[in-house]
Amino acid sequence: MDWRAVGGRIQAARKAKHLTQEQLAALLDLSTPHISALERGVKPPSLETLVRIANELDVSADTLLQDVVSRSTLGAAGALSELLSGQDPELQRTVLRTVRAMIGK
Repeated sequence: MDWRAVGGRIQAARKAKHLTQEQLAALLDLSTPHISALERGVKPPSLETLVRIANELDVSADTLLQDVVSRSTLGAAGALSELLSGQDPELQRTVLRTVRAMIGK
């Protein structure tokens, strides 16, 4: 398992919600050093903690585990959707036009 990749996605999702490690730790009733260890991939999260993190950060477990599990339902389309979520609508339209041009649709 590549826990550093999972930790990096936890960190990215946390930052997208404009939360500090301290704030996320408080929301999850965990210590800040524990969140830091998870984000650095030093310590794998328990299943319960992973689910709580996903719920608190409004991301799917697939998002956090996308390259760890072989049968993720998220895939690239879902990852792209999550990246664009909350972005400026004009940027979203630009990305959509670009993707459509790339695939010929």
